[in-house]
Amino acid sequence: MVKLAQRIQKVKPSPTLAIDTKAKAMKAEGIDVVGFGAGEPDFDTPEHIKQAAIAALKAGKTKYTPVGGVNELKDAIIAKLKRDNNLSYTRDEVLVSCGGKHSLYNIAQVLLEAGDEVIIPAPYWV
Repeated sequence: MVKLAQRIQKVKPSPTLAIDTKAKAMKAEGIDVVGFGAGEPDFDTPEHIKQAAIAALKAGKTKYTPVGGVNELKDAIIAKLKRDNNLSYTRDEVLVSCGGKHSLYNIAQVLLEAGDEVIIPAPYWV
């Protein structure tokens, strides 16, 4: 058997997924629940988004993208922030990531050293 690193012993099951599982079970029992667990919408992906994904696949957009996001997406984010929030950013100031938890992990890995103290206000998302 493969020997696993000691740090794997510190990994715990996801509280977010546990909350989500509990909320789904309660809904299945007919209980009116608003789930604040996993960040998933309670509706199907809109048809225009499905069609855009299919078109992108057919156009060969099946490779890795730049780490910080493709320029078209960055431009759309910049336009949205300007239109809706009157905020101005450049492409160099916009980073597209695969999610909030991963982004926070990356930030912690870059800024924190072993033994550093971090204050996390409650309530917080796990």
